Amino acid sequence: MSLDRLPNYLGGRWISGTGTPASLFDPVLGAALVQVDATGLDLKGGFRFAREQGGAALRALTYRQRAELLAAIAQVLQTHRDDYYEIALANSGTVKNDSAVDIDGAIYTVGTYAKLGATLPDAHFLRDGEPASLAKDAAFQSLHVQTPVAGLALFINAFNFPAWGLWEKAAPALLSGVPVVVKPATATAWLTQRMVKDVVDAGILPAGALSVVCGSAAGLLDALEPFDVLSFTGSAETAATIRAHAAVTRLSVRTNIEADSINSALLMPDTRAGDAAFDLFIKEVAREMTVKSGQKCTAIRRAFVPAALYDEVAAALRERLSKVVVGNPRDERVRMGALVSRAQLSAVREGLSHLQRHTTTLLDGNAAAIVDADPKLACCLGPTLLGVDTPEAVESNAAVHDIEVFGPVATLLPYADLPRGIAQVQRGQGSLVASLFGDDPEALARTAMALAPWHGRVHVVTPDVAAVQSGHGNVMPQSLHGGPGRAGGGEELGGLRALNFYHRRTAIQSGPSVLKKIQET
Repeated sequence: MSLDRLPNYLGGRWISGTGTPASLFDPVLGAALVQVDATGLDLKGGFRFAREQGGAALRALTYRQRAELLAAIAQVLQTHRDDYYEIALANSGTVKNDSAVDIDGAIYTVGTYAKLGATLPDAHFLRDGEPASLAKDAAFQSLHVQTPVAGLALFINAFNFPAWGLWEKAAPALLSGVPVVVKPATATAWLTQRMVKDVVDAGILPAGALSVVCGSAAGLLDALEPFDVLSFTGSAETAATIRAHAAVTRLSVRTNIEADSINSALLMPDTRAGDAAFDLFIKEVAREMTVKSGQKCTAIRRAFVPAALYDEVAAALRERLSKVVVGNPRDERVRMGALVSRAQLSAVREGLSHLQRHTTTLLDGNAAAIVDADPKLACCLGPTLLGVDTPEAVESNAAVHDIEVFGPVATLLPYADLPRGIAQVQRGQGSLVASLFGDDPEALARTAMALAPWHGRVHVVTPDVAAVQSGHGNVMPQSLHGGPGRAGGGEELGGLRALNFYHRRTAIQSGPSVLKKIQET
């Protein structure tokens, strides 16, 4: 039986590639699902159409009008929500709760930016502060304005969030008035392509405002021009290749990178076994190891605990993780599904094997029973907990601070005292998020500020916020997402801060009469 080939949408029309297509697979059953191919596409022509047609049409609208478009998109996505769950189940191998993180997170993010956009001026540019006097009596002034970039936004996305990864970038871009071209990771491109198709079919956006290219990324960067922007989520190795491309080095295409991240959770030293903060720490570490099978850029990779609590934490985590049922997400007993592909399973096993040479295996995920699936076909691996049993060994162990295994794997690390614990967290060389668990507001505040320069987000959990805290790994559109150093140095979301990436700031210098007219437009 021949497989459906998903068409690309570029230049305002649906078009199939002309080369040998790549097949997308069910990572649990091993069955081929659909095919994608981007060979032979006129990328330069399609990008030009996006800039000239889609960009011009978007910029002709005000921020509030574009916010209304986002609200309509959210409604369309909500209408097709059940279909998206079916695609995620088949192509990503995720249980329903894990699919919700991606799909419902995407819809919520679009809706949030629709509401944020409704608070913006009914205008075509944004003022940045008040006019500053450049002469006596304010006879000559400088007014800073932000206008939408004159190009397009190219998104090269990762495999783990085919829904949210699209809309957390596209929502602020479209609200800004910038057309979008998305290149999803091939392995899970189906969900991204389907969401774009539903929005295109609904006729919400101007032609050229939203495009999707599925398959090889060859030539995408070559089609960029100086006023375009590029956002990439993926490996540090690919990020380095992107940074070295002429579009970045010679054309100065503005680039946002989210790369590898060795995120941490730290249990404060005043905690005792059985305390509320202790239990919250155990629950959150286990959750972050297992949601989406650990395939989250924000997942906890290093769990730091006071040395005196190492054994108690190890026992509690083993007990909780050993109860996680792994296998076919179609089975109601299963709580953790598969990795997205055989290639990803191989990469995780290879990284795990390397990390195990520097650690002790406290819980072996390879020994987990795989429910309702053939272990030879299913890309499943049980939660794997590693450990280093002394603070001195942690301080001399570079591997645990450097190797990211992008799966259900975390390493338990003891620290001798809080200053040294903070220093070990910082050895991640820049991360997306660190979380703190304790019950002393003053100590938590000091620690959060000590870790702030090394992280895009510091998530502090105390017993009094247990029922309302959003979760270590959940990226909320109101908060910044990104991180310094090895995390890529980028910033996304953060409410209306996300619009900064899609705008150019300009100083208009003139007399009060001209500046007044500008501000009245």
